[in-house]
Formats: sequence, C-alpha cells, structure tokens
Amino acid sequence: MVTYTKQPISIANQMEMLKNRGLLFDNEQAAIEYLKVISYFRLANYWKPMERDKVNHIFKPNSKFENVVALYNFDKELRSLLFSAIQNIEIALRTKVIQIVSSQYGAFWFADKSLFSNISIFSNCLTSIKDELKRSKEDFLVEHFAKYDNPPYPPAWKTLEVSSFGTLSKLYCNLSDNIVKKCIARELGLPQHLYLESWIKSLSVLRNCIAHHARIWNRKYPWKPQLPKKLQNPWIQDKNISQERLYAQLCCVAYLMDAIHPNNNFKQKLKALLLEYPIVDVAAMGFPRGWYIEPLWNWNI
Repeated sequence: MVTYTKQPISIANQMEMLKNRGLLFDNEQAAIEYLKVISYFRLANYWKPMERDKVNHIFKPNSKFENVVALYNFDKELRSLLFSAIQNIEIALRTKVIQIVSSQYGAFWFADKSLFSNISIFSNCLTSIKDELKRSKEDFLVEHFAKYDNPPYPPAWKTLEVSSFGTLSKLYCNLSDNIVKKCIARELGLPQHLYLESWIKSLSVLRNCIAHHARIWNRKYPWKPQLPKKLQNPWIQDKNISQERLYAQLCCVAYLMDAIHPNNNFKQKLKALLLEYPIVDVAAMGFPRGWYIEPLWNWNI
C-alpha cells in the first residue's frame, strides 16, 4: 500500500507547473481567473489528450490553455443540449409507460411483484419509489395523501411522475409482459422492446453523467445501445461504430427525438455546436467519417 503524501498547491504554483510541462498561455491572468472557478482536475480531463508523456504529464508542442477551455466549454454546452433532449425522451417514455401498462394492469401495477421478472430488482424499485414519494412535495401528492391512506401508494399516474429516470427504466426493463413492452417500444419507433431497453439503460447512465457535470466528450460508456440494422424512420446505415462512444447514443437521442417531436431542432443545434467549436475532434466521440450524410442526420455540411 502506498500512502498519498501530496499537499495542496496554490493557483500560482498550478500555473508554474503547467508552464514547466509545456502548456502555453495567451493570457496568463485570464487563465488564473479560470482556475479560480474551475478546478485544476476538472480541466485536466480536457488537457490529457494534449499530453505526449502521460506519466510525467508533458504536453505536446503548441498545446495551449485556451484550447483546453474551448474543449471544456464545448462539453458544457453539449451536456446542456443533451440534458434537454433526454428530458423530452424521459417524459415521453414515462407517459407511455404509465398509460399503456396502467390500461393493461390497473392503477397500482408497479407494486405487483407478479408482473416482474426479477423480484430483487422489483423490491429495489419499490424501495426507491417509497423514498421518492417521501421526498416529494408535489401538490398533487400532498393532496392525495391528505385524502387517501389506502393503498399506501398513489396510482401510477401520480407516483411515477416523481420517480427517477433510473427507476422508470428498471421498471420497464423488468416487466415480464413482453407484448406490453413491445407496444411501448413501437410507440417510440422501435420494432421491439430489447432495443428500447438497451437505449434507455445507456441514456440513463448518460443522464447521470450530465447531472453530475462529468465529461461526456472523449469518454467510454459502460452501457452500449443496440443498433438495429434498419428502422421504420430514417436511421444510420454504417453500423461499424463504437457502441461505447457518445456518437452511438447521439444517434439514439436523435432518432427518439424525431419519433417524439418530429419538428424538433436537436440535430440542427448539434450541427451548430460542432461548427462553433472546430477544434473538437469528433472522432474522440466515435463519429465515423461521413456521418453527416447518413439518412438519420441528413445534413449538408
């Protein structure tokens, strides 16, 4: 076991260390101001690709602090764009799960363990739902509990409005009725439930990264969305892409947004963001060559 002995260093010393390692600055005072409000190790996520020596952290020639900041700002704007899109997808999925499953199995299906494949996952979901109900101060829940005390939960159309995306995705994936799950998937333009399961699992992880302000550019993700060969709406033809990189998830987001809100501007905003930051290496996010001529994207760049 090795004991950590390094001590905190001042911003001035951080600057000196970066300069000694070969990082260039157009405006050192501006860099100091950035380091006052964005921590050293948060920015380190964006300068690591600029290092030629990963052990001693020596930078490649002509590496500039301003390019680090540009990458950071791009990633921040991309998180914001994706958060908004995933929010739309989450709300649509939540609505369809509530409507379709409740129509088939009644108001309190989420508390009926006979409807689920894995009892352990069911129990964990129900515990999460209980906690979320206790924390929520939504008026419609306060009014419900003031009027009713049996059953112990409000109906699905109230309860699941305050459940997390993670809980919602687990409920859907754990349902044992594949016909109902397929019906929900088809409402979102997917031919079967297995595709939707993999997509919402991966998007749930991505949403958690975004919610915690983690880097999403140049990252590998643990959940890989399945990519169908073809779909009923415009889709990608090149499937020889990395499913653990962001591009695969961007394709899923764009497809679902088109299914939910046909007149959405997600793809236009993504295009504008990439054009605003030409320094960004899209290959680091898994974008293949010629991605923009895919039927899904259909852009003239």
